[in-house]
Amino acid sequence: MPLKNTVLFRKRTAEKGSALVYILIAIALLAALTVSFMEPSSQQTSSQNTFKATTAIQSQIDSIRSAIQECVLLFPNGDPTIDTLSTGTDPDANVRYPINPDSDHYTAATPGKSGDRLVRNMRCPGDNPGNPNEADHALIFTGQSGKFLGPAPDLFEDWQIYNGTDGVFYWTETSNSDAFLTAALQKLDEKYSECEADIIDATASAQALDSDSPAVVSCPQGSTCFRIWVVQNGSAVFNGDADGDETLPVASPPCP
Repeated sequence: MPLKNTVLFRKRTAEKGSALVYILIAIALLAALTVSFMEPSSQQTSSQNTFKATTAIQSQIDSIRSAIQECVLLFPNGDPTIDTLSTGTDPDANVRYPINPDSDHYTAATPGKSGDRLVRNMRCPGDNPGNPNEADHALIFTGQSGKFLGPAPDLFEDWQIYNGTDGVFYWTETSNSDAFLTAALQKLDEKYSECEADIIDATASAQALDSDSPAVVSCPQGSTCFRIWVVQNGSAVFNGDADGDETLPVASPPCP
């Protein structure tokens, strides 16, 4: 083969080899790009779900806290007729704050006691305008008050309230184990000061939410609960806290 043809042949062969390399590189880049698009899509969905859950729960936390605070500001003395003795209708309750909606204090009230502890059925102690019956506390979330509490956040149960030995708190629970729900609760927990909020892990067994014996309220087995404290007494318990940030030795109370 003439020298010129030999050089030309080698040049074309080299060009073909280079082209093959470029094709392989392009394929590799395309594969990497495909994977990079697929992974963020899944992560983005999870992030969006976490954000939505966090926002929905936070919104209701703020609405409930605001309603309770307004009640205390408007009626700072609460209702002194509430029986807080150990044998009374509301043992150790703080009469300046809404008592449990299922309290026997409302037996003679109109409307009567709710039969549950749902926050949506809370009443404001001392708020019974024009009514001589002091048992008739006004409902907080009604059309007349202009305050409304929407449905529970997706995958969560309605908020409940406790007013008793350990103080005043409200909580919600979920039996779903989706990772984004755990992430949402952890994000929420981090927004609050130590012991102002806590995550209760009751997936293995029910966890008491109060120090009474037997417990008055608990996080049911198979659930995770998220609790917000309004007033906290020294007897407060933090059983089952998921991240362990409120679980301290008995000799060292978790909160002052």
